[in-house]
Amino acid sequence: MKSETVQISGHLMDSGILSRVLDDIREYGGDYVIERFDVGHDAGDPSYAQIVVSAEDDEALQRLLMRLQTRGVNQVDPGEAEVSVAEHDGVFPDGFYSSTNLETEVRLDGRWIQVQNPEMDCGLIVDDAGVHTLPMADVRAGMKVVCGASGIRVEVPKSTREEGGFGFMDSDVSSEKPQGVLVRQVADGMRAAKEAGQKVLWVGGPGVVHTGAAPAMVELVKAGYVDVLFAGNALATHDIESALYGTSLGIDLAMGQGVEHGHEHHIRAINTIRKAGSISAAVDQGVLTGGIMHALVTTGKRFVLVGSVRDDGPLPDVYTDVIDGQRAMRAELTDVGFCLMVATMLHSVATGNILPASIPLVCVDINPATVTKLADRGSSQARGIVTDVGLFLEQLAGELVPDYRRR
Repeated sequence: MKSETVQISGHLMDSGILSRVLDDIREYGGDYVIERFDVGHDAGDPSYAQIVVSAEDDEALQRLLMRLQTRGVNQVDPGEAEVSVAEHDGVFPDGFYSSTNLETEVRLDGRWIQVQNPEMDCGLIVDDAGVHTLPMADVRAGMKVVCGASGIRVEVPKSTREEGGFGFMDSDVSSEKPQGVLVRQVADGMRAAKEAGQKVLWVGGPGVVHTGAAPAMVELVKAGYVDVLFAGNALATHDIESALYGTSLGIDLAMGQGVEHGHEHHIRAINTIRKAGSISAAVDQGVLTGGIMHALVTTGKRFVLVGSVRDDGPLPDVYTDVIDGQRAMRAELTDVGFCLMVATMLHSVATGNILPASIPLVCVDINPATVTKLADRGSSQARGIVTDVGLFLEQLAGELVPDYRRR
């Protein structure tokens, strides 16, 4: 058996993290001995555990140590990082370190180096600029890649709940909680990001338009609280359909009922934009005069639309190659300080996968499974509000945009 001594600190008992760490060890076929366990005396005091973990061979031990680091567990004596050279494009060396979205440092030549752009499920590349994460598809032969768990330490974001900062009471998913309080907390988080000179990232689905929330989001764009939007073909298409025809998937948004030939509106809206050449060109030509996409273009804000196999059209701005779409999304993450996800499961999970754990992330959806899936996929910082997106955005606009309720 190969073994290593690891340590973890924080609110180990009330968060349940220690139990999950021990479960991970057993699930990976390992064993453990708790050598030291200091329990915090008061509610705000951290606890500390030192554990000897063992596995049947070094390969199994390295995989176990990598798994434990997703929980914030570090080796007591991490040593030096090992580096191997990639032999093929798009292929990491065997035993490569699978990264987390936590703040990470790598020890090379006796010096700790901060990892740039922490992202889960990537490799760690060493070059003249330092150490950075890189997705598998982008690795090239000859690149230096960190292998094994040695010489690596991670840091879990500190909770601010005990300090009265950004947080959602006592649970990650809030359903039967005072929504007014939750909306104000989200508004405060967005204000704090803007005051710090950071960007607010939105991830949206077509439910924003279907629920009648597009006008509220337009006002939030104009007020400067939407710096970047990640979405698919659907949100943009239905928003443009609404601007051109007053419908969303053929349903009159003012009357709440279908209209004659309404089923054609979404495809005719796409055709109109394709004829103009792009969403921006349609705005410049006076073809598109309202809606979320119009507001983003006229205020100079960024958007990344990534499509799927079920898309009609799609709109000319949509990335149809998902790898190119991922790269475009990553390129917009610089200086993001807050992320709000509304009414989309797939784009929320995709965005959660590329966000550092240090960025506050709020998911609003009528389906609590959306937020649960985010946490299950590694976005442990995600906080959720289970409610109707239309009502939520109306309230959020009321909090952030002066006199919005009287318009």
